[in-house]
Amino acid sequence: MSRHLPPSDREPDHYVNPEPFDPTATEKLTPEQERFYQASQWKIMWWKFRRHKLAVWSGVVLILFYLCVPFAEIIAPYTPNERNNDYLYAPPQTLHLFHDGQFIGPFVYGFTSEVDLETLRWVYKEDPDQVQPLRFFCSGSTYRFWGLWEMDFRLVCAAEGGSMFLAGTDRLGRDQLSGLIYGARLSLTVGIVGIVISMFLGILLGGLAGYFGGIIDSMIQRLIEIMRALPELPLWMALSAALPVTWSPVWIYFGLTIILGLLDWPGLARAVRSKLLSLREEEYARAAVMMGARPRRIIFKHLLPGFTSHLIASASLSIPAMILGETALSFLNLGLRRPSVSWGVLLNEAQNISVVTIYPWLMAPVIPIIIVVLAFNFLGDGLRDAADPYK
Repeated sequence: MSRHLPPSDREPDHYVNPEPFDPTATEKLTPEQERFYQASQWKIMWWKFRRHKLAVWSGVVLILFYLCVPFAEIIAPYTPNERNNDYLYAPPQTLHLFHDGQFIGPFVYGFTSEVDLETLRWVYKEDPDQVQPLRFFCSGSTYRFWGLWEMDFRLVCAAEGGSMFLAGTDRLGRDQLSGLIYGARLSLTVGIVGIVISMFLGILLGGLAGYFGGIIDSMIQRLIEIMRALPELPLWMALSAALPVTWSPVWIYFGLTIILGLLDWPGLARAVRSKLLSLREEEYARAAVMMGARPRRIIFKHLLPGFTSHLIASASLSIPAMILGETALSFLNLGLRRPSVSWGVLLNEAQNISVVTIYPWLMAPVIPIIIVVLAFNFLGDGLRDAADPYK
């Protein structure tokens, strides 16, 4: 495979009788160049994305987090609302492998507890005489898998008659680690469901404004300006507080996702509008109009595919904002509530600074929130760079 060499745009400083351009002159392409020119746009994007190591590892981290969503019941050692009355505000147990120089495998030491008469609170200490090996692929407390089938199979369980609180417990003795695993189901999916609603509205309204222009564009632009002029967090709080307290946790969840999605579309709509304003003047778009194609077909079959990669990058950067929105509302007790469990619901236990000072492990949900938000941001940066593979 070969290609023609174009004439130079710049002339040398000193020359005499330059040779005329020979259109038959060709340059042999290397196998790498030939592979590049024959590749599709999506393949070129993938090659460029792989070079962004931080984005790739962020994608791996997010995949691991999202694997917890469908299998939370199996992965978590306890159900999220299961109480252990003998371990109120128990600190995290340390995971060990060796006892007295002998390899035993993953195990924890049991607790001994006593009441501190000065502070009037339980004090827990590890007892080296209580070696409690962990059990894997075991039977634990019963649960309903996806709310459909009753099961007791778990990935890891505490020893018979023992305890396993690797992230500590709260004021009612509920395991924090199990809460974090179950909470990932709601906190991570609220961003996915919300971004679907946001992208639908953003593409629809932005597409109408960018393609038709005129009065339609003006009306949608004024609506976007009104939406963006409203303070975001107070508006979230007002709409969330308007949800009836008698609603079931499922309806509260869907109501919250709809609120987050309805308030996030203006930014995406503006991006879609600006792109369509430029793309509708391209020759292929004009040719589709002259051939009698309907506006819906032109927008969704010809114009939108031209910047689908940019939409994907924008979506990946919007999801963390929705996760933080749900966390903030649940933390303020305006979003999800018990018995539903999300990372924001777990943080609701840490509203009192004195409690956090004494029991710092109640702030554990902050760690996965930071990891997920940073991972989405790094992934979005990588996708945004890869969206323009020829740059």
